[in-house]
Amino acid sequence: MVMQVQNDMWVFGYGSLLWNPGFPVAEARVARLNGWHRSFCMSSIHHRGTVERPGLVLALDAAEGAHCDGVAFRVERRYATQTLAYLRERELASSAYIETRQNVRLHDSGTDVPDVLTYVIDAAHDQYRGTLSLEQQAQIIAHATGGRGPNDEYLFNTAAHLRELGLADADLDWLETRVAQLKSP
Repeated sequence: MVMQVQNDMWVFGYGSLLWNPGFPVAEARVARLNGWHRSFCMSSIHHRGTVERPGLVLALDAAEGAHCDGVAFRVERRYATQTLAYLRERELASSAYIETRQNVRLHDSGTDVPDVLTYVIDAAHDQYRGTLSLEQQAQIIAHATGGRGPNDEYLFNTAAHLRELGLADADLDWLETRVAQLKSP
């Protein structure tokens, strides 16, 4: 059962939500979340991999001094309850993500937005892969495919949308280059 949301709701996107939010967006603003970084640290056995050959998807991994630049999406109150239900079904299917409320800072105004719905990785979950090197991540991403398509497509879409937003992510840039090398004949 989903509780009724009484006000507009904000959602922080850092991965596939950037290019496929799946809910009505009233406003999208580039924002920063402190204390977390974007990482291919979650094993995927359905969407971007299989049980036999798991893929990797992005998650927010806690790290002191880290930050993640992404997008804060504002959802009008009239769509907030259905959006919350949709996101819970999408993001909490395997219980590897934890639903949290975080404070983010909007880039354009420097305004802090409290209570932003944000899904982060549960580092104690068996799908957590936070110890993989970038090379190990690239090898997995280059070869995995799941129900929603090839794992590299997920990487390439996310990296492209970050560039469109003017956001830098050195790890994703490196992975994008390395996976393209691994995929070339």
